Amino acid sequence: MAGKRSTIRTIVNRNVERHLVKEFLMANTKRSGFGALDIRRTPQGTEVTVHAERPGMVIGRKGKIINELQKRLNEEFDLENPRLKVEEIEKATLNAQVMAEKIASALERGWYYRRAGHSAAQNIMDAGARGVIVTVAGKLTGSRNRTQKFILGHVKYCGETALQHMDVGYSVAVKKLGTIGCTVAIMRPGTRLPHEINIFSNEDLRIQAEQAEQASAAAAPKEAAK
Repeated sequence: MAGKRSTIRTIVNRNVERHLVKEFLMANTKRSGFGALDIRRTPQGTEVTVHAERPGMVIGRKGKIINELQKRLNEEFDLENPRLKVEEIEKATLNAQVMAEKIASALERGWYYRRAGHSAAQNIMDAGARGVIVTVAGKLTGSRNRTQKFILGHVKYCGETALQHMDVGYSVAVKKLGTIGCTVAIMRPGTRLPHEINIFSNEDLRIQAEQAEQASAAAAPKEAAK
């Protein structure tokens, strides 16, 4: 029993440490368009990868910024031989965390919340997303808290489907009236939901079978040559 408790405690401590690392790197790479963080254990140690919209701002001139972050990772966190890497996000508009940060930044610069939320949702859909929910909550126009959602396309709110197919990002805008939470949930492009099926006619099945036979016949000589 004691061994089981020790294992559970180790797992919990490791996850807490990873969350602290994520908060640290988010705070120190905010201007770079932080999108995600991957932490992998390898035989050589712990590989920490920051996905950013502008990786050059994480690296810094002659690697000054990334070297400083690497040094602080070694000194302040309980990670085994951490190695910090940076990768560029291919489509930042489809990254939920990047878009949440952009909405928060727009609100802090004085954008009206409806303009910021609707503009972000439309840009995400134009980039190819299947659906998006933008939620802003807090003191939007007065002293009382309120929540406003901007929903476009096809979205899922809960359950295993939402966990698998919706990417979620969160950020906070700090204004004079108070803080405003900005949440973005994006259904990825090309997502196929469990209830969606394709119905093929007999002719379609015959064509697919012929194409498979032709592909198999073309591949046979290459295999024989090997």
